[in-house]
Amino acid sequence: MPRFIFHDPLWLLALLALPLLVWLRGRRRVPVLLVPFAAAWYRPSLAAPSRWPVALALVGLAALIFALARPQEVEDKREVRSQGYDIMLAIDLSTSMRAEDFERDGERVNRLQAIKPVIQAFIERRTTDRIGIVLFSGRAYTMAPLTFDHDWLSRQLERVKIGMIEDGTAIGDGLGVALTRLEQAKRDNGGKRIGAYVVLMTDGANNRGALAPAQAAELAKSRGIPVYTIGSGKEGYVPVPIYDDTGRRVATRRMLSDLDEGALRQIADATGGKFFRVSDTGTIENAFKAIDRAQKIEFQAKSYLVSTELFWWFAAPGLACLALAAVLARSPFRRSVPATAAAPKFSPAAAPVAQP
Repeated sequence: MPRFIFHDPLWLLALLALPLLVWLRGRRRVPVLLVPFAAAWYRPSLAAPSRWPVALALVGLAALIFALARPQEVEDKREVRSQGYDIMLAIDLSTSMRAEDFERDGERVNRLQAIKPVIQAFIERRTTDRIGIVLFSGRAYTMAPLTFDHDWLSRQLERVKIGMIEDGTAIGDGLGVALTRLEQAKRDNGGKRIGAYVVLMTDGANNRGALAPAQAAELAKSRGIPVYTIGSGKEGYVPVPIYDDTGRRVATRRMLSDLDEGALRQIADATGGKFFRVSDTGTIENAFKAIDRAQKIEFQAKSYLVSTELFWWFAAPGLACLALAAVLARSPFRRSVPATAAAPKFSPAAAPVAQP
């Protein structure tokens, strides 16, 4: 709620002088001009005393005093003192992500379905961060650049499906594209990127792409960007559904997980991040919560006062009242004869007789 204050309230003490001015004006001696035969041309419209100039002058002076006290409308506004992180999420969409080795509410779900709600919750928690998403399989693409619009980002994530990109696992390219999205000169300091990191999620070994995972890790290290890697899926043989050309599920086969855990650990260690192996929904949530704690800025809110000056709301009417009072005081229609100075009644019988 806005509130009203006076920035220089001591000026309000000047209001006490206004009654004193009125009192002094009433006690001053006013010279009286006795006009012979004044009663003969007495007119009430001319002789009636007017208090308008005095009243307007007092109102004008009071308004100017209020203006000098600097009235203000003040509103509290809270702003965060620091900026958040820039986060790129690199998500693997290779066909091996269809492996149904996770469970949710007693039902089997594939690896992407298990990860999606956890990513959604992570995005919701990072309200002050800019977050972007890179999708990779045989190639790597930017699905969403860095943005504060987390609602829009969540809607885009809902549309992500396995098979959107040609098959393969280009881990190095996925990480490389994510790093390019973090290139911003205004947040560089001595060649190091400040306040940014990557979360890389995959379930396989690199077998496609132009950039090797080790090369991408060196690039991230040189830029000072930590990379947190998440290896998804259980070890050994896992069930994978098979679909026909129309998208209808026709069978299930068992395939051996080929996660290159060593490469993911190397990427995390080289860049100052951390590796997580997730084999169920609980370990996925724990991994994201650990990342959230490790890369979290504790914002301290600082209160700012936003004030609006109301000086002219009082100064303008005050000056107008003084100007009007001056005009009325000089007007010939306002002049009057004071009651104490009224001329004596004239009687023709008392008039002196002119001598010849």
